[in-house]
Formats: sequence, structure tokens, C-alpha cells
Amino acid sequence: MSTPPVVVWAFTDGKAGHENQTRGLLKALAQRFTLDTRWIRVPAYSSVLTSLMTRRFLPGAGLPPPTLLIGAGHRTHLPLLAARRAFGGRAVVLMKPTLPRVWFDLCVVPEHDGVSGANVAVTRGALNAVEPGAKRADTGLILVGGPSRHHGWAERELTAQVEAIVARSADVRWTLTTSRRTPPGTTARLQELKAANLNVVPVRDTAPGWLPEQLASATQAWVSEDSVSMVYEALTAGCATGILAVPARRASRITRGIELLVRDGLVTSYAQWQAGARLAAPTQPFNEAARVADRIAARWLNAA
Repeated sequence: MSTPPVVVWAFTDGKAGHENQTRGLLKALAQRFTLDTRWIRVPAYSSVLTSLMTRRFLPGAGLPPPTLLIGAGHRTHLPLLAARRAFGGRAVVLMKPTLPRVWFDLCVVPEHDGVSGANVAVTRGALNAVEPGAKRADTGLILVGGPSRHHGWAERELTAQVEAIVARSADVRWTLTTSRRTPPGTTARLQELKAANLNVVPVRDTAPGWLPEQLASATQAWVSEDSVSMVYEALTAGCATGILAVPARRASRITRGIELLVRDGLVTSYAQWQAGARLAAPTQPFNEAARVADRIAARWLNAA
């Protein structure tokens, strides 16, 4: 007799970054169990309040009852609780929630948020769906972000770092891409760099799924310090990862997370590289989604 699939209700607020975290955990769970995943768009706030009061969650009508309810993003928190109240299951939130943590069955929280507890799984960064692939020794990536709430921008200094890296590693074929936050002037300056082993591909010229494919085959990657999610994606892909220096607006949980990675030798800062340090890939597989999936399996699924 076959084992029935694990029914998962995956909540989305429409934000690609949040959905990527959920997909990362779903992928890890699917490597362990057969899943029946149903995606639910976050309903209107008034509808969620009604659901909580009446124990009726209309988006779940007609769906198989969930074993797990998973969501990333603050707008998914109340719907998770409303759905659990109506249909049962275990509510898993992929961030530090704004609501009391004890209301959820599991909170998956990045280490830099400084949260702990019996129902907290502390991770190195946000989860992602990246996987390592067949590595090519002569292939490297340079991932450039842009100014953010936590970081300023220094276009000339960043370009000089890229030039130095490309010049010192003439045997590596570098592909550089930008992000939606990259200022147009920075993109133009990077495209003007003259190096036979550098190919600049602006983010506007990339297709969906392009970056995970590039990370899977790259042996090393340099990521600008502001692009925290891409730092963890590079590590998950098994790349030896360096950090391009970007000025911080202030000390924050985001900057603290990068400092912890440098301290623990998981990434190499540009200053360390200048002083002679070499980029090194993680000595153990870096897969936080798999680790969280193992915890969920041990607590709720292995005996099912």
C-alpha cells in the first residue's frame, strides 16, 4: 500500500523573494516525501479576520486538509493561522514573525535576527531553491547589487574591485550580472570594462532561471555585500564565495550576518583577498532548506 502524499498549503504574497524561500523548503521536502502542494494567494485582510472568527477559510474550500502550511512574508502570517484554525495542520513561517512566535508551530529565522526558542529553527540566511551542479573550474560569477536600506553605493570603488579580480584571474571566464537595484550608471561603467575574460550580462538580458543555472556550474562567485540573498544562494550552490565591499549605512542585522560568515570562514572579504587569502568553497554542503526539512520530517512526518 503506497504512502499518501504530504499535503502542503503554500501561501504566497506575490513577492518573488518570499516565494523563492518557500520553493526552497518545498524542494527539500519533495526529496524526502511525495508532496501534494496547493498554492494559495494571500486573501484580503478583512477576509482573514472573518476566517479567524468563524473558523471558515474560504480559499481552502474543496482542498485536501493540510499537513503543513508554509508561508514567507508578513502578509502570510494571519492567513496561515486562519487556515490552521479552520483545517488543522502545522503552521511554518519562514521569517521572524511580527506576531507572537508561540502562535506558530515552527519559525524559520535567520541567525542574524538573534531569535531562539523551542519552536525556532535558526538558519544561516533565508532559504532558497538553488542546487549545486557540475562545476567548471574555469567559470566564475560576479553578482552586483545596488544601494539599499542598509547599504550605500560607491560605483568607482566597486568597479575597481571588479577590475582587480578579473585581472588577477586571467584563467577564469567571468560572467558579471547586475540586479534591479543596480544604478544605470554602474551598469554602463561595468560594460565599459575592457577584459577578454569578462562578459557583462545586465539583469534585463537574463531569463527566469538563468542565475541558478549559472551558480550551479560556477566554481567561484563574487557578490556585492548588499546582495545578501545572493550570498547565501552562492554558498548553497557550492561556490567559493567572495564579498565585494560596499559602504554600510549603519550597523544592522544584515551587516552582522555577513560579518558572521566572514568570521566563520564561509566567505572571503575583498580585503582578505587583497591580502593574499584565497576563496574556498564550504567544506560541508551548505543547504539550510535541507536542514529545516529534516527537522520538520523528524517532528511531524517520519511517523506519519
